[in-house]
Amino acid sequence: MRACLVAGLSMLLVACQPSPAPASSEAAPAVEVARVDPAHIDDVLRGRVAEGKAVGVSALVYQDGREVYFGAHGDADREAGRAMARDTIVQIYSMTKPITGVVLMTLYEEGLFQLDDPLSKHLPEYADMRVFAGVDADGQPRYEASERPITVYDILRHTAGFANEGDDTPVRALLIEARPIDPKHSLAEFSERLARVPLVAQPGTRWIYGVSVDVQARLAEMLSGKPFAQLMQERVFDPLSMHDTSYLVPDDKRGRMAAIYKWEDDAFTRAGADELPTLNTVPWTFTPGGFGLVSTLDDYMRFARMLVGGGEVDGVRILKPETIALMATDALSPEITDRSWLPGKGQVGFGIDFAVRHSPPAHAEEASGAVGEFFWDGYANTLFWIDPRNDIAAVLFTQYVPPGGTGLHKAFRDAVYVHDAEASAAGKPPRAP
Repeated sequence: MRACLVAGLSMLLVACQPSPAPASSEAAPAVEVARVDPAHIDDVLRGRVAEGKAVGVSALVYQDGREVYFGAHGDADREAGRAMARDTIVQIYSMTKPITGVVLMTLYEEGLFQLDDPLSKHLPEYADMRVFAGVDADGQPRYEASERPITVYDILRHTAGFANEGDDTPVRALLIEARPIDPKHSLAEFSERLARVPLVAQPGTRWIYGVSVDVQARLAEMLSGKPFAQLMQERVFDPLSMHDTSYLVPDDKRGRMAAIYKWEDDAFTRAGADELPTLNTVPWTFTPGGFGLVSTLDDYMRFARMLVGGGEVDGVRILKPETIALMATDALSPEITDRSWLPGKGQVGFGIDFAVRHSPPAHAEEASGAVGEFFWDGYANTLFWIDPRNDIAAVLFTQYVPPGGTGLHKAFRDAVYVHDAEASAAGKPPRAP
């Protein structure tokens, strides 16, 4: 049971994403300026715990290159009576993806690939892909040739056409049968198995969240000739001094790990061991690009500060400013109208492993945010964003599922931003990342 559950984990994330917020007659606030009030943020986060809307939560905000907020409230492990703390280790799930994107883009800067390269140029198994084309008169699935190759850009922005377990076509059964994601599989075997499964959309026509970032990890291995976990260590973790970020948590650090809870029937219950991946406590051969890392607030903030700093923090450069700007640019053309649940994240498009805000919030139910921000979150309701306009990097940690749940992200975002006209008038001009 555990093996099956783990094998479908990255697909499971697809099924639990938020739906678009309903339209509202109430005008959306003009959100352009952040005036960080630590006492107000504390009140909001402490209130979520007191109201039973979070077991534990912590957050860290930097603005203009300095720490302007830190707070930790509630429990990292309620049953053990262990409080949420600055050094609590959490499972960040899909917040692994932006790290993978950064690793791959370091290879881009070395000229090892171009965005419009056919993926099969580097991973030959993706040549001559078949695409699901409906069913015939007898109800049997039909497949056609791909109209164009999958490009590297497609796997960076989730437009390759790969199926996921939320799919409602016959391809879903083929994906489950192929079982590309398995703890015992190398990234090479994962990729070979995935390439045998037909696509569910022509490349470049739909935004379909899923395994693309795991393909990015395999591509990085092929281009560099090194294991992906080693690349992460050498190109991100070591240079940024992210000492608590990894797949496997050493024995001497496991006492700092937060428990994961389930939000059901307006209450939290602890998730059972058989409901969670073992990746952080048992070595896996599979090193996913799309999920699996653990981190701490300060570690992930080092990564976030590098992004808001245009690829550099404290004299350590990971990427060029123009590469960060490329990653933070909406790469979805208007012709891609099928974007699954992405509109539920607000007025956003998608760049390279980040959602990118292109317009102010459209209604009062949408979480606050500034045009030009880029961000992503994780299955257990972790969140981070980069706001170049206000020179902000923000990281929010908690550990409960499913995503969305109690509305914590909106509460935190609204607490960071102010909505009054006077503040907007005094704001900074937009600035490129």
